[in-house]
Amino acid sequence: MPYRPDPRFVDLYELYTGPRSIAAELSQRKMDATADTPLLISTGSDLVLFPGRGREPVSVSFRLSTRGFKELTAVSHLGTAAAWVVEMQEAGMDGWQLWARRFIAQCEEVRAASTVSYWASEVTVEAWKGWEPKIVDVVDYACRTAESYLQAGLQDPSVFTYEQLRQRFLEPPKPGILPVAFNDVMVATFALTFLDIAHRMLTWLKSLELDWQTVMVMICGSSGRPTAGLTWATNNMCHMVWRASQRALKPEHLLISPHAPGLNLEMIKSGSDLRDLEKSYRTLWCKTRVTAEIGGRMFEGFPVFAPDIGQAPIIADPSQALSEMPRLQHPNDRFTAISRLRLVMEDPRQLLSNSVAEFIIDELSDNGLDPASVTIPCFTNTVYPAAQRAEAVAPECPTVGGLV
Repeated sequence: MPYRPDPRFVDLYELYTGPRSIAAELSQRKMDATADTPLLISTGSDLVLFPGRGREPVSVSFRLSTRGFKELTAVSHLGTAAAWVVEMQEAGMDGWQLWARRFIAQCEEVRAASTVSYWASEVTVEAWKGWEPKIVDVVDYACRTAESYLQAGLQDPSVFTYEQLRQRFLEPPKPGILPVAFNDVMVATFALTFLDIAHRMLTWLKSLELDWQTVMVMICGSSGRPTAGLTWATNNMCHMVWRASQRALKPEHLLISPHAPGLNLEMIKSGSDLRDLEKSYRTLWCKTRVTAEIGGRMFEGFPVFAPDIGQAPIIADPSQALSEMPRLQHPNDRFTAISRLRLVMEDPRQLLSNSVAEFIIDELSDNGLDPASVTIPCFTNTVYPAAQRAEAVAPECPTVGGLV
C-alpha cells in the first residue's frame, strides 16, 4: 500500500505554508503595506521601475540594443576567437583553417568600416565623446594583430598552440614583439563598453529620485551564463544599484531571483498589461522578506546575518590561486585587470562584464558621473599605433609589430 501522510498532518502543514496559510496572509499584508513602494527590476538586458499603485512602469535598456555594444564586444572577442581556433587545431579537429580565414576576412571588413565619422556620427555614444579617434586606433590595431597571428598559423600550424598564442599574441614575454599585448586590448574594449553601460544606468537611476531607504530591488532571470550572477559579489548590477543609491540601499532589500517570471522591454513597448507580472514580483519579494524579518526577531541574541559586500582581495603573486574577484587598485594595475579576465572565464559564477564593471562603476560614481574624468584601464594611458584616418577603405599596411 503506498504511503500517504495522515490528512491531519497535511492540514497542519498547509496551515503554515499553503496557499491559504498564515504565511500567505502575512505576505499579502506586507504587499498591501508596500503597495506604494517603488519596485526596481533588473533583467539580463533591461532595468524596469514599477512605481507602485498600478502606475505604468518606466524602463531603460543596457545591453544588446545599445549603441556600440556589438562593435566593441566583437573586437574584445578576437582574443578568445583565436584561442578557439588554437583549440581546434591542437585537438586535431577539421575546419580550423576555414574559421581562421573567416575571421581574417571579417577583420578586414571591420577595419574598412571603422572610421572616426562612423563612431562619432553613427554610433554616437555620449560616454565616448572625444575618444573616437583612439577607438579607431584600437579597432584597427586589434584586427591587424588578430589577422597577423591567424595568417601565421595558416602558414605554419605549429603557431597554433596555446604557448605560441600567449607568446605571439596575448601576452608576449619580451618587449617589442607587439606594441600592445592583446590582453590589454580585451581589457580596454570591455572597459569602454561598460563605461557606456554604467554611465547610462547610473544617470537613469539618479534621475528617478528614489527613496533608497525603502525601495525594493530584484534581479530576475538569467544574466549571461546560466550559472552566473547569482550572488552580490558575482552580479555587478548589485554594485551598480548600491552606488547609484549613494550606498543608502539596504543590501537585504536586494534579492537575486533567477527563476522569477521573465520580463523584457518589448513587453513594455507593446503596451502589455503588466499588472499580474508586477504582482508576482511583489509577492515574491514580500514573501521572502517576511521570512527573513521573522527569522531575525525569532533568534535575537544569536549571530545576525550580514550580506557580504566587503572589499575584494588584492593580488600580487602570479602563483596565487583565486576563489573570488581581486580588487583593481588603480587603472594602471594591468596584472589584476588581466587576472580578472582569466577569473571571469574560469569561474562559471561570474558575468564576463565583471572583469571591469566594479572599477568603472566606482570611477563614475566618484567623479560625478562624468565619463571624461574616468581613466580607462589599458586605454587612456596606453599608446596604440595610429590607424589610417581615410574615410574610404584603407590600403593594406605592413604587419603590426613584426608578429609573423
